[in-house]
Parts: sequence; structure tokens; C-alpha cells
Amino acid sequence: MTDARTTDRTKAPMGLGCAPIGDLYGPVDPATAVATVVAAVEAEAALLDTAPKYGDGLSERRVGQALAATGRRTFRLSTKVGWAIGEGRPPRPAFGADDVRRGLEDSMRRLGVDHIDVVHVHDPDDHLDEAVTRTVPALVRLRDEGVIGAVGAGMNSNRLLHELVRRTDLDCVLIAGRYTLLEQPALADLLPLCAQRGVEVIAAGVYNSGLLADPRPGAPYNYRPVPDDVLARALRIKEICERHSVPLRAAAVQFPLAHPAVTTVLVGAATPEEVADNLRLARLPLPALLWEELREAGLLDPLAPLP
Repeated sequence: MTDARTTDRTKAPMGLGCAPIGDLYGPVDPATAVATVVAAVEAEAALLDTAPKYGDGLSERRVGQALAATGRRTFRLSTKVGWAIGEGRPPRPAFGADDVRRGLEDSMRRLGVDHIDVVHVHDPDDHLDEAVTRTVPALVRLRDEGVIGAVGAGMNSNRLLHELVRRTDLDCVLIAGRYTLLEQPALADLLPLCAQRGVEVIAAGVYNSGLLADPRPGAPYNYRPVPDDVLARALRIKEICERHSVPLRAAAVQFPLAHPAVTTVLVGAATPEEVADNLRLARLPLPALLWEELREAGLLDPLAPLP
């Protein structure tokens, strides 16, 4: 099935998620990790996103090595606060104002920079009140001082991110896995509030932990083996994509950008080849009939904007 109407993604605002180069999913050769970030910079990625929790600081150090080789250029750089690392212990909560300054200083040292464009509160699921009363206000002060450019929050929960947007002065949010081709719960609460308040949305986890990259029994979904009903939904989406000769991953990358509140899609990579492939998928023209058929099949929220 073909359709002359297609979406033009030649300038798709793609970002590089740097968790994989922190050995989060398995060891990555150090030179390959740095080359991955360099490839994203050379390809004019819109955003490089890292965090201290990714490999106990390893991701930040590798990003820093790449930045030393490439310079800052036009992309934005983001990292996160809220968890203390080091000393051979698992990450531990660190959401106080002093923790924020100390953690950010450590991040800037690992990254080799004196200014960070975006700093997110990282996964404050069980520390929401502390994030509201301590972490975000500390970041707002750093924003006012010019140390950072913007204040954000990154989570898997659209409900809790909605609370943070409602109760604090955020510039942006990073929502992982809750506004994707597979499911769109953030459409009901988070995205409308962000659009109303002018809060930028960065869509991450667009493959739902890997399910939409390769839907099969046992594939990861929310970091666990996929339930049968969710797998069946993913396979139906894949079937419709195949009827339109569209790679499932291309549809997954492009779908979130249709919402006016979403400014960037963040996709992880561990090799330069993966960076190139992600950018290719993001810029692939896709037929408008694909999205219409997915909606007619009940696989997209009726209110979700279509690319």
C-alpha cells in the first residue's frame, strides 16, 4: 500500500541517549563509546543526554572525552541530579540543595564543562515532595545564576511528572516510555499541561525498553519480559507498518514528534553505526496512510496528533 502524502523528517530533532555508553546494558569498548558521541555531534544531534547513574559516572566521563575532541557546537548537553554515586556503593538518594550543588560540580568535572544546558531531577519517584521543596528550587537558583540553562525532570511516570510540572517551575521534562507508538498515557495529563505552560517535552524510551525494536516473546518491556497482551499489540503495529513497507523502528522514532509539546526524541546508541541508523530512521519519509490505519485499528489514542 502506498500514499503520496508523506511526513518530511529531514531535520528531525533527534538526541543521543548516553546510558548505553555507560555500560548500562553491557560493556562498550571505550574508544567505541567516545566515537559514538562524536558521531552524534558530527551528525548535528540536537541533544546529548547523560547522568551520573549511568555506569557510576562512566557515561559522563566518556561524553566529556568526546566533547574535548569535538567542542560544544550547537547541540544541548543535559545531565541529572538526585543520586549520589561512588565509593563502591549503589546510587543513593541525594535530593537536598547541598546535594544538588555537589552533584552538579562532580558532573561538570567529569564532563569537562563549566555550564550545562539542561539539568534534570532524576527519578524522584519516592522523593517527590523533596524534589518539589528542595531539588527543583536549588536548580532554579543555579539557573538564575547562569550555571545551568534550564531545569527539568526525567522519569518513567507521566503522573508524577505531571505533579512536578504543576507544583514547580520546570522548563522541560524527559518522559520515558509513556508517549510512544505503543502507548500514550501521557496524552491524558502530562502533555496538555506542558503545552499549556510552555514546558518542553523530550520523549525518550520510544522503543519501550526494546519491545518496538524487536517485538517477540520474552522481549523487554518496562525492563521486564513483555506480557502476552502487550506483545500482541506490538505485533499488530508491526504488521500494519510492514503493509506500508515502513520499518517499525522508524514509526516509533517519528510518532512522538507530531505532538506540539514534544521538541526532541531521545534514542540511545552504543556505536557510531547505531547513531547513523537512528538518524536514518528519523528522517525516512513515511506515508500518512500508515498513521490513519493505526488509528482506525484502535492502536493509537484518538486524540494523539498524527505526523
